[in-house]
Amino acid sequence: MKGPLPATMKKTTFSLEVPQAQAVLLAGSFTQWELGAIALKRLKSGVWKTTVALEPGSYRYRFIVDGHWHDDPACTHHEANPFGSEDCIVTV
Repeated sequence: MKGPLPATMKKTTFSLEVPQAQAVLLAGSFTQWELGAIALKRLKSGVWKTTVALEPGSYRYRFIVDGHWHDDPACTHHEANPFGSEDCIVTV
């Protein structure tokens, strides 16, 4: 998103340390899951990172690392999903 954010939106940073990964995507309720997944950028440190502008609220998300679903180890709030695993929850 270019330019100033609408007053209600907040920048939220997502990151994951997986130095061996070839590609990391962020998928969640705010991206229509895989349909609009966001590619993270790899830093020299091996951390993958992106910042997303979100309206206040709670959102489900997970990472896709080299085609495989992956939890966010930094996330402390999880909820069960219909696929037998859990989604990470971020509150803005």
